[in-house]
Amino acid sequence: MFLTISTTGTPERPATDLGFLLHKHPEKAQAFSTSYGTAHVLYPEASVERCTAALLLEVDAVALVRRGKGKGRGGAPDAALAQYVNDRPYAASSLLAVALSAVFSSAMKGQCAAKPDLPARSLPLRIEVPALPARGGADLVRKLFEPLGWTVTVEAVALDAEFPEWGDSRYVRLELEATGLTLAEALRHLYVLLPVLDDAKHYWVSSDEVDKLLRAGEGWLPDHPEQKLIAGRYLSRRWSLTREAMERLELVRLAEADDTQVEEIDNAVDEEADTEEKPVPLAVRRRDAILAALHTSGAARVLDLGCGQGQLVQALLKDVRFTEIVGVDVSIRALTIASRRLKLDRMGERQAARVRLMQGSLAYTDKRLKGYDAAVLSEVVEHLDLPRLPALEYAVFGSARPRTVLVTTPNVEYNVRWETLPAGHSRHGDHRFEWTREEFRTWAHQVAGRHGYDVEFTPVGPDDPEVGPPTQMAVFTLAATTATTGTTGTTGTTGTTGTPTATKEEKAA
Repeated sequence: MFLTISTTGTPERPATDLGFLLHKHPEKAQAFSTSYGTAHVLYPEASVERCTAALLLEVDAVALVRRGKGKGRGGAPDAALAQYVNDRPYAASSLLAVALSAVFSSAMKGQCAAKPDLPARSLPLRIEVPALPARGGADLVRKLFEPLGWTVTVEAVALDAEFPEWGDSRYVRLELEATGLTLAEALRHLYVLLPVLDDAKHYWVSSDEVDKLLRAGEGWLPDHPEQKLIAGRYLSRRWSLTREAMERLELVRLAEADDTQVEEIDNAVDEEADTEEKPVPLAVRRRDAILAALHTSGAARVLDLGCGQGQLVQALLKDVRFTEIVGVDVSIRALTIASRRLKLDRMGERQAARVRLMQGSLAYTDKRLKGYDAAVLSEVVEHLDLPRLPALEYAVFGSARPRTVLVTTPNVEYNVRWETLPAGHSRHGDHRFEWTREEFRTWAHQVAGRHGYDVEFTPVGPDDPEVGPPTQMAVFTLAATTATTGTTGTTGTTGTTGTPTATKEEKAA
């Protein structure tokens, strides 16, 4: 992964001033360690008339996989070979943008202690990127750079020079030239537009990326004709973040038009006088509803089945009424994160005796899950394929058989109320299905009937008169006659002890 920055000079203004701006001496070759490899800075030429600085990023493919989040090319967890064999070591991307920011941070901020007047000076600049992925082709490259004052030379790279009939690849060779820009402006352009053209990032995009975009885009992004495309791609098409960025950019534009400060325009709400309560997140409401139902049931020993990263286990631990809490999940990674969240390694002995995390699949019966007062399946069932639900049903209601079972799941009817959720899409990419209120109630009544439970339903979140609540919860309670005398259901036989024996069909499931 390679990039060069060149400038020309005169005896009065030598080109080697580029070294002062970059804070890297032209007579040295320097190396900098990054999270994904090593960045090298060197000067192929350095004279009064012409100076060129080169940034070479050697990407460690193994480190990229280990530190990655499964996002972007070569990061997909189901493509083992692609994780190690990809274009990341060769083509400019967000990896190079991050290296630019890390290695040339002072230059990007326009700081130069040795020659304070240099950062504000426009330079004759030439930037070359030999291999740049460009989703949108040469036309998009020109649309992005030309409005910023660059003269753009872009050449498509053939898939194979020996087979021209194969056509061009999605990579281009890019040359940029300008005379009216400062080095800081040039670096900020590259920092934003390299990942925009690549249309992928090697790291998870969070809310702080909006601040990074606005800082790097200061002075040029608010008036750029492709502003919306830049914001959307830079923020990995996370539309809530894109909308926030566009709103803040509009405020900047209005402030510049009025020759005033953003704070003076965005003053509709007086934070000190604002008494309106912030909406409670649905995840918090769901945990509160689960805790209330567990209190009502009188449960002291609780199973969190499909505990994920341990948010509910953490809430249960804060309540002394729960004397034993067991979190179960099939994912070792999720359990590791849960352990860190709970700080199990630093927990006091008495507190540690109350909690246990263990790996297990809810599709199989597990003797370790028997004998508990209550079990919680919070946002779990929708992650299973429908043919696997009978196995989960028997493992929980037929084998483990706690006195109380709480099941929460999304109400698909409420999805029309989510403005950011496209029509026909599930709330989460891993959801195998999402039930209507009628479908959930039908399933719950059938499960209760087969295993000797009573069931009641509780809305979680605002109960819309037309589409119901965003989350629906079923509270299963073992019927009194079942608990004392046993029952026979269609998926299993319960004896006088209340412990079911699986039929041949159940064992097969």
